[in-house]
Amino acid sequence: MEILSGGSPEPLGASVEGHGVNFSLFSAHAERVVLCLFDAQGNERQLELGGHSGSRWHGFLPDARPGLRYGYRLHGPFDPAQGHRYNLAKLVIDPYALALDGTVADVAALYDGADSADNLDSAPWVPKSVVVDPRYDWQGDRYPATSWGNTVIYEAHVRGLTQRHPDIPAPLRGTYAGLAHPVMIDYLTTLGITAIELLPVQQHADEPRLQRQGLRNYWGYNVLAPFAVEPRYAAGQDNLSALDEFRAMVKKLHGAGIEVILDVVFNHTAELDLPGPTLSLRGIDNCRYYWLDEQGDYQNWTGCGNTLKLADPDVATWVLDCLRFWRQDCHVDGFRFDLGTVLGRTPAFDPTAALFAAISQDPQLKGCKFIAEPWDIGPDGYQVGRFPSPFAEWNDRFRDDMRRFWLHNTIALGAFARRLAASSDLFHHPDRTPGASINMLTAHDGFTLQDVVSFNDKHNQANGENNRDGAFDNHSANHGYEGIDAGSDVQARRRVSQRALLATLLLSQGTPMLLAGDEHGHSQQGNNNAYCQDNELTWLDWQRADPELTRYTAALIRLRQQIPALTHNCWWTEGDGQTVAWLNPQAQALSAGEWEQGEPLLQIRLSQDYLFVINATTKTGEITLPEGRWVLLEPFRCPDSSLSIGCLRVAAHTFSVLLKQ
Repeated sequence: MEILSGGSPEPLGASVEGHGVNFSLFSAHAERVVLCLFDAQGNERQLELGGHSGSRWHGFLPDARPGLRYGYRLHGPFDPAQGHRYNLAKLVIDPYALALDGTVADVAALYDGADSADNLDSAPWVPKSVVVDPRYDWQGDRYPATSWGNTVIYEAHVRGLTQRHPDIPAPLRGTYAGLAHPVMIDYLTTLGITAIELLPVQQHADEPRLQRQGLRNYWGYNVLAPFAVEPRYAAGQDNLSALDEFRAMVKKLHGAGIEVILDVVFNHTAELDLPGPTLSLRGIDNCRYYWLDEQGDYQNWTGCGNTLKLADPDVATWVLDCLRFWRQDCHVDGFRFDLGTVLGRTPAFDPTAALFAAISQDPQLKGCKFIAEPWDIGPDGYQVGRFPSPFAEWNDRFRDDMRRFWLHNTIALGAFARRLAASSDLFHHPDRTPGASINMLTAHDGFTLQDVVSFNDKHNQANGENNRDGAFDNHSANHGYEGIDAGSDVQARRRVSQRALLATLLLSQGTPMLLAGDEHGHSQQGNNNAYCQDNELTWLDWQRADPELTRYTAALIRLRQQIPALTHNCWWTEGDGQTVAWLNPQAQALSAGEWEQGEPLLQIRLSQDYLFVINATTKTGEITLPEGRWVLLEPFRCPDSSLSIGCLRVAAHTFSVLLKQ
């Protein structure tokens, strides 16, 4: 076999350098590494990497160009008990590949066997890594660098956001170009969004089980190539690659002052459990990339079959290099880490884990927003409030408690106040600010807001799991009818609850995250786990959008940006120089008894000039206002509320805001 000599161990991956390409691959336990090149007909040429520096195998291929298709085969032991699963019959994807050609099918050759290696050649069915020249003209693009205090996040799916938008040209719908279309950017800016958080755009695979059922992985958390932009969301116009179309989208969003935050998956991979396919890391260095048990099986702390071993320094380097690529080469503004507890597993969770420090101190990641989903399903996986600065965290306690407050009246005023005040009981620690609490009522995994007020129970039959999947306890309330098409009285009560919940989300201290479509009443017909529904169930139906609800949401966001207590990102204080005062209906400070047993009717004075009036009871409330002249702001006026000198008659289940004149 021809030996490919020279090259450099740095950087890892396939790098275009002068008149050729440098190839470098990490594997601590391989005995030999073979670079496999493929022509357009699928013919394979094999070259052994002759360079070996520590745990890195490398070689330089003269005259190679971008577009070259390749993969690797590795010599080494197949010894599952020791965690080694090397098999020359299995072609593997470069973990640093910037693009792939092909998709993953459900074919026998991809499966390695749990206890013994087979000799079925997987090359015809494994996507080929593609050499890419990542250079790009950013034309003076600048990061918006929005402060946490002014940040309003909009969680969206690239396809689902625009696939059914009638005002976006059909060829661009559901693509990066569609998201960057002037119609969409104008909508986001009018709404008041400062950051869009995209569900995974790292290239992913459809799980074999879904393929057998005729379904697809819509959310994209089954990641195959973390450096590669998902090509199925690319329009491909003007001969743009998926990577360049994505970067053009980022550039246009930045031009409108909107940050781009990526939902990234560094907790598991598309190789799944032990019977799963061998596609990349398993065949490169299984025991270094994954947490294994004493029998060599995978620790399934993610619920997806395997768990990445991010405590390993070389695996951590891979993660850091990936984040640097998305930041430096794609100009993204931040990252949301799916099942973020895995970042700190050693294997127990450790908030001082080396990877946290490496991410926060990396100069190439300076200025990024970092957001953790602070849980996994492993031992002590729930870690809300324990991540180190500068990480922010999804706050499911806010979601659950605010739903319980408004829809069931099952939490005390004290708990409501703590959630409204950036969950200070969880996040008020040294070096952490209120912005660390990512407040949310809904997210991609769960009910939409419309469904929260329309369904008591989940309806996930379309997922093919007999409605066993998805959360059972949603703290939702159907207001008397299970389903969307209720009578006018039920619909009216639902609208009141929607508005109270939206006001609570957008006028609480912390960083609000709005699920795309909640601002105009999108429903998934009671499906609270629509991960495999790449269809009209999840795609936003813009023609049925509720424009009044959208205008109300936009008004809330505008108001938020005017209240110093919400934008200064400092913990609230009481007493002299106070930023907050908690008052009962008589405008007196809440007593200890009222905090724990009082009815859900109170006033909250912020920054001296703003007064929130909360009535979560089932009847109209009478409020004595604090001294001064107060005006009920336009978005909160309703027929059942009225203002007279010093008094406010406030409708049931409403959140109102007054301004001192």
